This record gives sequence, structure tokens and C-alpha cells, in this order.
Amino acid sequence: MPHIRLTTFRWVPDFVQGLVKDLRVRWALEEAGLAYQEKLLNVGEHNLPAHRALQPFGQVPVYEEDGLTLFESGAIVMHIGQRCPTLLPTDPAKRARAITWMFAALNSLEPAVQDLASIDLFFANEEWAKLRRAGAEKHAHLRLDGLAASLAGRDYLEGEFTAGDLLMVTVLRIPRHTELVKNMPVLAAYQARCEARPAFQRALSAQLAPFEKYAPAA
Repeated sequence: MPHIRLTTFRWVPDFVQGLVKDLRVRWALEEAGLAYQEKLLNVGEHNLPAHRALQPFGQVPVYEEDGLTLFESGAIVMHIGQRCPTLLPTDPAKRARAITWMFAALNSLEPAVQDLASIDLFFANEEWAKLRRAGAEKHAHLRLDGLAASLAGRDYLEGEFTAGDLLMVTVLRIPRHTELVKNMPVLAAYQARCEARPAFQRALSAQLAPFEKYAPAA
């Protein structure tokens, strides 16, 4: 078995708990049945030279496996998926379609919903954000409409759960402070279906455990 270490945060504020992108990697590892160790960063340690040597942008997660170091959650999920047919099917065409949806989640959906979340959660009181908010919500809604149309009549994007669904559902979690997904029954049911997977539940519990353990004293 490979020796895997996952670097992420020891604690984050409540409004981003369950959204930090190591959740994607934990979920993929759980689907693949791969054990891992945690390296937890304190506030500010993500900007230290030692971490930036592994992650040039000072972000998380970082994935280390027997001398291999990876960053970017989508790339890490793809790496894990190469040894897990649930995530990346062995059939070449099905694998190619799963990878297509991985890219769609990260390139077509995530920027739109992340833009809206950033406005609401970090810049809501800024005048420019107030002016931009309606347009950002409209753009996010259009992208979600496209996803809902692709999912109509399907349980998963390609018939069976793949890494494309894994990444897509972590993106759908981003606007949880809004009613966007909740008001789209196809997407709400899809998200619930994927989040009911035991591997997701284990991954979420694993992410939240240190946040609870190391929460600052009130």
C-alpha cells in the first residue's frame, strides 16, 4: 500500500467548514479504499516557505505519496482515480467522459458559483459587489441550468458514479448559503444522492473532526 499524506488546515471558520478542497481528495481516497495520514497547518503556516515549496500558491490540499508531491484538488483526484475504477472507469470511452465532467466541474461550474460565493461571503458590503451581485447570480444560475439539463432522467452524469460526479457535487456545495441548488429539484436530489455515499460521509467527518478538536476557545 502507498504511504499517503494529505496536508490541509487544522481549523477554518464555520462558514467554510465542509467546503475546504481537501474534502475532494478525502472523498476520492475513501472511494478508492486508500488510507492516508494528515498534516494539519496552523493559521499562517500555509504562507511559510516550507509549504510554498510544495504548493506554490500557498493553498491546500497538498498530496504526498512515496516521493510524489501533487497540488490542485482536481489533479489529485485524477491521480487517485487512476487506481479506482469507480472514479475512472477502465473502459476508455467511459473514462474519457468521466474526465470531461471533471473538467466541466472545475472550469464551467466552479468559477461561476465561486464568484457568487466570494461576493456574498467576503465582499458583500463593497459597493462594487452590490452592483455585480445580480449578474453573478444570473451567470451561476445559467451554468446550473445546463447541469440540470444534462442530469434530467439520470442518477449520475454518466449512468454510474464517477470522479466527475465527485467533483461536481463538491462544487454544488459551494453556494450552500443560497437557495440556488435547493430550488432546482434535479440538482438537489443529485447532490443528496451523491452525499449519501458512505465514502462521502467518512470524508466529511474526517475533515470536520480537527475543526471541532482545534476550534478556538470562545
